[in-house]
Amino acid sequence: MIRVPYCIVKSLLRFNSLTICLLLASLSAFAQAKLNVAIAGLNHDHIYLIMNSYQKAEVNIIGIAENNPELVNRFKTRYKIPDSIFYNNLTELLRNKKPDVVLAYNAISDHLAVVEAAAPLGISVMVEKPLAVSVKQAERIAALASQYKIQVLTNYETTWYPSNQEIYKNIKETNSIGPLRKIIVHDGHQGPKEIGVSKEFLSWLTDPDKNGAGALVDFGCYGANLMTWLMDGQLPVSVTAITHQIKKDIYPKVDDDATILLEYPTATGIIEASWNWPFSIKDMEVFGTTGYMQAINEKNLRSKIKGKGDYQIYQAQTLSPVYANHLNYLSAVLKGEIHPGNDLASLANNLIVVKILEAAKTSAKTGKKVLLK
Repeated sequence: MIRVPYCIVKSLLRFNSLTICLLLASLSAFAQAKLNVAIAGLNHDHIYLIMNSYQKAEVNIIGIAENNPELVNRFKTRYKIPDSIFYNNLTELLRNKKPDVVLAYNAISDHLAVVEAAAPLGISVMVEKPLAVSVKQAERIAALASQYKIQVLTNYETTWYPSNQEIYKNIKETNSIGPLRKIIVHDGHQGPKEIGVSKEFLSWLTDPDKNGAGALVDFGCYGANLMTWLMDGQLPVSVTAITHQIKKDIYPKVDDDATILLEYPTATGIIEASWNWPFSIKDMEVFGTTGYMQAINEKNLRSKIKGKGDYQIYQAQTLSPVYANHLNYLSAVLKGEIHPGNDLASLANNLIVVKILEAAKTSAKTGKKVLLK
């Protein structure tokens, strides 16, 4: 049943019955336009974002694939989800339910299996960042997407930041700071254990086979994603990286700090990813030939134009609804209203992200610059 606010009802009374019927039909169509999603895995803490959307009735969750009884119990109780929604694996779920899309909230190494299950059924997939643990897996995902003509998108928190989107518009549409020369991205926090992530999330996040690395992958992917976007999908000429294990007692198997240098023909990218920041940080600085812009955080910007005085600090403009969050964007892509192209969520962008991350791991291990082709 659709609940129509009293203010709307009051307004409707001013119109004739035909108009009322048409408006109510539009409301009904809008209510039914919510995505029907299947969830693969519950061991990624970003799952709480989609669960909050579920509680707000912004999305329909028609199936959840999870074989950990403790996790099933936890989410079933907290979100009052019926038993009939849960399945032991994604294959079984997709035999019984036909979602619009599968959302993956599991280890990065499991993303390929999700696409392998969904693609032959013509079902698109959105995974949490990054796309894959290796170039081999990423290319297999891309081949499946092409073969079965589905979308495979990657979700990053920073994609929906008004500040990042405004910087992009300033660079690409108004050329307000001239051609790019340097991009610096800082991402991370005090450490996953230190900030209290769930034990299930921590177990694979600190496993090099399941996550691909430590902070290098967990937070390095954000910078690689943003730089690939700003550089119009251009592959860097080379990648150089150094990593540290500052807290070996806490993270004995993976790095907890990484610095990645990307060389482009006319620009340099610097990615600083760490589980050793004194606080959570996600910011981006871009320098052009005539000016500078910084996304200080999600909403606020700082800029300075050559010859025009001091820095200016201001708030980014609100994004249009379709770019405001991953569900709106995903819905528009599935309807064919948006073509991902080199968007931050696109497959094309995220294939390059995985190539950058793999090259960074090789460089950190060998101590040498890695050339990309």
